[in-house]
Amino acid sequence: MTAQRGKDLLLKVRNEADSAFVTVAGLRARSLSFNAESVDITHTESAGQWRELLSGGGMRRASLSGSGLFKDVESDERPRSLFFSGVSAQWQVIIPDFGTLEGPFQISALEYSGQHDNELTFEIAMESAGALSFTAL
Repeated sequence: MTAQRGKDLLLKVRNEADSAFVTVAGLRARSLSFNAESVDITHTESAGQWRELLSGGGMRRASLSGSGLFKDVESDERPRSLFFSGVSAQWQVIIPDFGTLEGPFQISALEYSGQHDNELTFEIAMESAGALSFTAL
C-alpha cells in the first residue's frame, strides 16, 4: 500500500430521511482507533509463571474522532441532533485503499469553538455501540 492523503479518510453518517450515507462536511482531521481488552487467566501453575490470556475473551471497541470547520447548518444538523438525542446511528469510515468500516456509533463529545477573528470549528468524538463490520477493497 502506498502513502495516502489524510483527507481521503471519510467519515459518513446515515441520513434518517433516505438511509443514504452522507459525509460529515468540513472535517480537517479524523482518526480511528481499535482497542481490545484482554482477560488474564494466569494461575500458580502457569508455565514459567508467564501470563496467560483467554483467547477471544474481553471486549473490543472502536473510537472515532474528528475536527474541522463549521460549514453550514445542513452539514452540522445530523451529528448535533444525534448528540442531543443521545442515540447511536449507523456510521461509515472509508479508509482509502483499505476498506470500509460500518456500524453503530454514539457521539460521546461534541465541541464548538472559535476566536473573534477566525472561523468556527468543531470537534467530535464517538464510541462504537455494537458490532462493526469491515469490507476490504
